[in-house]
Amino acid sequence: MERHEIETFLALAEELHFGRTAERLGRTTARVSQTIRVLERRVGVPLFERTSRRVALTGTGRRLYEDLRPAYDQVTAALVRAVADGRGLTGVLRVGFVGAATGQLVVDGAERFRRRHTGCEVRLNEVQFAGAVDRLRADELDLLFGCFPFDEPDLTCGPALLSEPRMLAVPARHPLAGRPSASVEDLAGSPLLVAPCSIPEYRPDPARRTPGGRPIVDGPSAQTFQEVLTLIGAGQGVFVVGEHATRFHARPDVAYVPLHDAPPLRWGPVWRTVRTTERVRAFVAATAEAPRR
Repeated sequence: MERHEIETFLALAEELHFGRTAERLGRTTARVSQTIRVLERRVGVPLFERTSRRVALTGTGRRLYEDLRPAYDQVTAALVRAVADGRGLTGVLRVGFVGAATGQLVVDGAERFRRRHTGCEVRLNEVQFAGAVDRLRADELDLLFGCFPFDEPDLTCGPALLSEPRMLAVPARHPLAGRPSASVEDLAGSPLLVAPCSIPEYRPDPARRTPGGRPIVDGPSAQTFQEVLTLIGAGQGVFVVGEHATRFHARPDVAYVPLHDAPPLRWGPVWRTVRTTERVRAFVAATAEAPRR
């Protein structure tokens, strides 16, 4: 049986009226009648009883309907799923986020995404700065939200979804702690802690200097942001952070001082270019539309 024959038979079996069936299928009544006659010749017996007043299924027609309807629905559903898979809007989307700044962002984006794409599961994972991009490349994540820039030829960056002032995290008893703001030049006055979560321009470099030419000295190393804060509280150095740290990482032994002459930090999504899917695009779009808190 051809698909149009199956669709015509099922529609007529449900409508039991040639005119309504033709309207439902967007065909002429004559075309519906012709299709049913061809199908009946192929089967060898009538499928419908026709009078001037009514159309009814024969016994064979009813059994054929009962057999075809669930099978047709199953095939149709399978095609819908296949199309959705091709568009990347089913399955699982693995989203990583670095730090509290992007945590709330991806939670709000995931809620909006799930409402739109109920067939796609979203799994959110907090990841450490160290190795975050490696997890993208190892196909452990489909999408990563972190601090720009990601200057890698195999990665694609989406829009910057958050922008925030830079702050200098210093020990609570540090001379800068009581000031309304600090300058990038002040980075030369204290050891700058070394950590994988360092903002790119503040990562270790023997030739690193302030804009005024003063050398920036590396301090002790830390592996996580909590270790960074612990070392700062112990008076062992300073660290450049985003303003969100003042809300999510307030500590009595750490003070946050605005850096008045530093550009803002920008946060957003990044993914492997070869893994650009409709799932990824749809999640980025949903996150971009989510209200900021």
